[in-house]
Amino acid sequence: MPSLEDRADFTDADRGFVGTVPEGRIKDGSGRVVWDFAASAFLDGPCPDTAHPSLWRQSQLAAKHGLYQVTHGIYQVRGFDLSNVTFVEGERGVIVVDPLLSVETAAAALALYREHRGDRPVTAVLYTHSHADHFGGVRGVVDEGADVPVIAPAGFLEHAVAENVYAGTAMNRRSIYMYGAELGRGPEGQISAGLGVTTSTGTISLIEPTVSIAVTGHEETVDGVRIVFQLTPGTEAPAEMNFYLPDRRALCMAENATHNLHNILTLRGALVRDPRVWARYLTEAIGMFAARSDVLFASHHWPTWGTEELSGFLSQQRDLYAYLHDQTLRMLNQGMTGPEIAESIELPPALARAWHARGYYGSVSHNVKAVYQRYMGWFDGNPAHLWELPPEESARRHVEFMGGRESILPKARASFEAGDLRWTAQVLNYLVFANPGDTEAREMLADVYTRLGHGSENGTWRNFYLQGAAELRGNKPANTLDSASPDVMRALSTEQIFDTLAIRVNGPRAWDTRLTIDWILTDLKEEVRLSLANGVLTQSSHHAGAVADLTLTMTKPQLLGVITTGSLDGVHADGDPGVFTTLLGLLDEPDRDFDIVTP
Repeated sequence: MPSLEDRADFTDADRGFVGTVPEGRIKDGSGRVVWDFAASAFLDGPCPDTAHPSLWRQSQLAAKHGLYQVTHGIYQVRGFDLSNVTFVEGERGVIVVDPLLSVETAAAALALYREHRGDRPVTAVLYTHSHADHFGGVRGVVDEGADVPVIAPAGFLEHAVAENVYAGTAMNRRSIYMYGAELGRGPEGQISAGLGVTTSTGTISLIEPTVSIAVTGHEETVDGVRIVFQLTPGTEAPAEMNFYLPDRRALCMAENATHNLHNILTLRGALVRDPRVWARYLTEAIGMFAARSDVLFASHHWPTWGTEELSGFLSQQRDLYAYLHDQTLRMLNQGMTGPEIAESIELPPALARAWHARGYYGSVSHNVKAVYQRYMGWFDGNPAHLWELPPEESARRHVEFMGGRESILPKARASFEAGDLRWTAQVLNYLVFANPGDTEAREMLADVYTRLGHGSENGTWRNFYLQGAAELRGNKPANTLDSASPDVMRALSTEQIFDTLAIRVNGPRAWDTRLTIDWILTDLKEEVRLSLANGVLTQSSHHAGAVADLTLTMTKPQLLGVITTGSLDGVHADGDPGVFTTLLGLLDEPDRDFDIVTP
């Protein structure tokens, strides 16, 4: 680990500070707190025994908040959400880059900027990529009905809405663990997520892009500001781009180079990212922009100033992802499995000594397993793992073979007291899954998770462990997260809307049901046939003249209403409306509060 005496990052994080808000909280229209600055005040003190010193240091840096000048005409508001919002001043107003996760925090950030820089109008919005913490607050900076260009990388809308809807329920449940959203803030609870403090809990919005950037090197002049774009699909997000401001000698790296090791696969769940192309796009950025830049800033953390410094930063970030990729491939081709590689891999000394390469958000361990998964899938080739028993049955058998509960508990307690936490967690997890009502085993496992969390350098690991401990002790929160906001739903294509129905069909219940429904969308001039057979809901535009069981004529807004409410009120129907009722009866409702640390 680098020296804790190194304070260079603190100097950079404070550089250019202009001011912050006197109020300690940001609230929504009903008075509900969506962001609390004061909740991080405990970080002003020395690192306690309940936190890893390195994560404590990173959390102190992430908690700094206010308006900061990056360079002439470029400002950032940091510490108002998980991400940063950047304000690039133009001839008539200001370009807003990545307007945070929530409408309320974005509005507060814009208000702070205007307090110090004048009441400049928003002349454009730029989304660097398709994750919600970079677009969700857009309606907090753009007035309803305003004619403002919205710039995004090609593929942005498809990926932005698909990720938040298709697997959104499961991702949101696991996000509670990843960000420690329901943990108490403090030395024994949530201290940060490494990438930022945590996620705000306000209103997620979306305004569809009006300008799509499709090629690297494309240049736009927006409000008198020249912007050169670099597309980086498949890196930190499926649709992402960096951009360069030649007249300011400033380079924005989106979320492709931040002050930590990022995720190849997030613990909340997502598609596995490609560290090979990630590293290659960083090499391309170095070649295209580094020598011509005086400052590098990103959508998280603080900037890096100086051509030599930012070039070194980018080179090390590039080497970090390339090393994890290449060494994982080298070792898997020697027959090692993901967990074996994760236990044996070590970073080169130069990277291990770099604070910005530490695993605060992504870890070397779970990133290596993600690289293995990307190439080899879940199966490690050992036939014993090809058809394992499911977790509950496996746990019962393990407990039986290990001599039963009364034999296991004393051994587990001895392992815990000896500090053998990883093995103790594995053994106690068998007991809990074999009998979730075993309160003694649950409490002991919660103690183990607490110790593991307090010792973790990775912010998301800490949060996972501590949230797991809380739920074992009966403190399970209701999942109030909903990334499928009205704006996100409106942005779904017709195909995506019907996909959301297809993934809810209960296959076994629908095996013997056959039906067809034609959907005529008058405003889009689209006709889609849904056909149900063999438990599969298929959509097509060609049906060889066969008459459907039911034909529904409506607009896209009406379609969203039908999907949401299950009612055909106001919709023109030809045929048997009971067919639609039958389809609805075959759809499962997602379980927003499914169990994780218990069966």
